[in-house]
Amino acid sequence: MPPAKKVARSRVHARASSRSRVPDRKAIVKSSARQLLLPPGYDKLLRELKARVRSAQAKAAAKVNQELVRLYLHIGKRLAENDGKEGWGERVVERLANDLRETFPTMSGFSRTNLFYMRQVWLAWSDAGEIVQQLVGQIPWSHHLVLVTKVRDADARAFYLARAVEHGWSRAMLTVQIESRLHRRQGRAITNFHRTLPAPQSDLAHQTLKDPYIFDFLQIGPELRERELEQRLLEHVQRFLLELGVGFAFVGRQVHLEIGGEDYYLDLLFYHLQLRCFVVIELKTVPFKPEFAGKMNFYLSATDDLLRHPSDRPSIGLLLCKSKDRLVVEYALRDTRKPIGVAEWETRIVESLPEELRGSLPTVEEIEAELAGRSNKRR
Repeated sequence: MPPAKKVARSRVHARASSRSRVPDRKAIVKSSARQLLLPPGYDKLLRELKARVRSAQAKAAAKVNQELVRLYLHIGKRLAENDGKEGWGERVVERLANDLRETFPTMSGFSRTNLFYMRQVWLAWSDAGEIVQQLVGQIPWSHHLVLVTKVRDADARAFYLARAVEHGWSRAMLTVQIESRLHRRQGRAITNFHRTLPAPQSDLAHQTLKDPYIFDFLQIGPELRERELEQRLLEHVQRFLLELGVGFAFVGRQVHLEIGGEDYYLDLLFYHLQLRCFVVIELKTVPFKPEFAGKMNFYLSATDDLLRHPSDRPSIGLLLCKSKDRLVVEYALRDTRKPIGVAEWETRIVESLPEELRGSLPTVEEIEAELAGRSNKRR
């Protein structure tokens, strides 16, 4: 190799070797950040600022959504105003969609189909009351499409709109609730809450319960026993929690109570975060019998005495039976002192849990691990 080339190559190697010895700038910054002694209160400030940023992001997203919904409703209104006028047919709407897309190429939503949906959504809410109108801009456009395509009755549509805003339902959750006909089941359980609970807790508790409860995720036979039903429900705890509704937190199954030297077991025990009380659920694979109410009254007395915290409200019982006679239930609950609700359960064949909802609720293993952790902390 010529001497000149050897010298040049040695210089290249020297420069490369020199660069390899220089510490990485990012590594230095990270190292110095780790070594920096942070002042008291830094972690608190960081948490506060992170929460503020997330809050600002959420508010900005909500504002964008409201403006987008207002825009779509305005377009829908203008299209509806030209209904029936000469020359304003489907081809004009198609031309309008093309012109809007050409003018605003970075914006989505100006398809011919969506323009017709804008008109349909505006017509759906145009005659609604002021309260409903205030809620219209608080859900995403995709939710509106679900409501107008799946719910024909105006009152039912307003019901789902209000619940979607109140509970922050995703589109998948909204679809599940509509397909289960929630508006026909919410607050339909037979209860004695008006007599055993103070207002307004009695009204809230009554609206919390449904009738019937639909366990469409179960594959069961006619000879199913109550313990097997309980096991199947917990195997599908995600769907079970969805069907129970917002606010239910799982506490345990076959919860042991020792009373008078004897052992008793609660089928399922929940805590309701809004009602601030325990909810004891007893599962029955047979029609309702009056003695079920007496046993539930006994369980609630024991739960209030042994498990209830002084700040908790009175525990509530829910009897889930295969069927019931309304008059028999009313007689059984008439003189019962504890708050009890009675509802039926049934199964239906529907599609599995939507992909969007999988993983959004804890599994049985995760719940049991959490409960075990709490028990260890108490010890």
